[in-house]
Amino acid sequence: MKLVIAATGASGTIYLQRLLEQIDCAAHEIHLVMSAHAKQVAKQEIGALKIPKAIAQHSENDLDVPFVSGSARFDAMVIVPCSMATLGRIASGSSDSALLRAADVFLKERRKLIVVPRETPWNLIHARNVVTLLKAGAIVLPAIPSFYSRPGSVTAVVDTVVWRILDQIGLPNPSAYRWGRDMPKPIRKH
Repeated sequence: MKLVIAATGASGTIYLQRLLEQIDCAAHEIHLVMSAHAKQVAKQEIGALKIPKAIAQHSENDLDVPFVSGSARFDAMVIVPCSMATLGRIASGSSDSALLRAADVFLKERRKLIVVPRETPWNLIHARNVVTLLKAGAIVLPAIPSFYSRPGSVTAVVDTVVWRILDQIGLPNPSAYRWGRDMPKPIRKH
């Protein structure tokens, strides 16, 4: 697969880190775009983001990248985390950066666009922007973890969201908890 992964300035860099760790970069072509604010938040939340060497990194202002053109074939784009400001800009059709232009292209070409907002609570403007993206064909996957698997660590909680992202992309994730197939793990006492 050819994938674009983007990150904006919302809290939740750990979701991006875990997603990058769980995609087989040798088997897939991965392009990463991070906004300036995403880089600031990443530094504050996790220190140094560990980006696999096989991933092509691009500036958010570089419009000379293949995934901003509808003629370039890509399979999916994930924005994780996606700030409500970015979600609103996408909903309005703004395309003044590589990240926003790519999202616009994925929508117009009917390609899979997955946005992972982490901010809460929402106001009415946020909700309307989410509805606009849903009507335009985006998948809105809020970073809301599940607890069926009885996660015993922050990483395990984060992975419940990352597994859903991988499912939506169509990538295998053999360690994902599956309802009805897996028995819950025992709760760890701290």
